[in-house]
Amino acid sequence: MAGSTYKIIELVGTSDTSWEDAAMTAVETAGESLKDLRIAEITKLDMIITNGKVTSYRARVNLSFKYQK
Repeated sequence: MAGSTYKIIELVGTSDTSWEDAAMTAVETAGESLKDLRIAEITKLDMIITNGKVTSYRARVNLSFKYQK
């Protein structure tokens, strides 16, 4: 039985509404060009503040996918 190998990349997704939407944006956008996505790990959350108000949410995501030869 052969093992599998996975590659991990770091992405930053953004959203005007929430961190959850920012993370989903990162994963769904990556899914348009990468195959066999496996695990998404949120590593950092932050916000962009303009004139004292939150204007954007950002989620840094480590995403793994099956390595293809």
